[in-house]
Amino acid sequence: MDTRMRIGELARRAGVTQRTIRHYESIGLMPPGEREGNGQHYYTEASLEQLRKINQLKKLGLSLDEMREVVQLYFIDPSGVQSKRRALAILRQHLVETDRKLSELEQFRGELQSLIEHFEHWLDKKEGE
Repeated sequence: MDTRMRIGELARRAGVTQRTIRHYESIGLMPPGEREGNGQHYYTEASLEQLRKINQLKKLGLSLDEMREVVQLYFIDPSGVQSKRRALAILRQHLVETDRKLSELEQFRGELQSLIEHFEHWLDKKEGE
């Protein structure tokens, strides 16, 4: 069975655009398809699997650099242990950053509430004069 496919079919099966695939290739997130004598690139089921992994990591909120790191580990260690450990470490870092941002937003919200109350008090005072 011939599992090779052209970029259009790969894009359709992976649920991405051809442009996305070319971008991923250009930044080293995935290797380019195999080129044949006629200049066409052909892709394999492994390319499709890699795109599916990238999509999963993207849904988790990983950056392109983080995705590259995790995807490379996935293909070095087919058991998935190393890639999942790295993804877990990255997600923990994201959680710490999210908590920090939430704290800053809560502080900002408190400052806004204080300013609103200050202005309302000032306006009430002016209108009562």
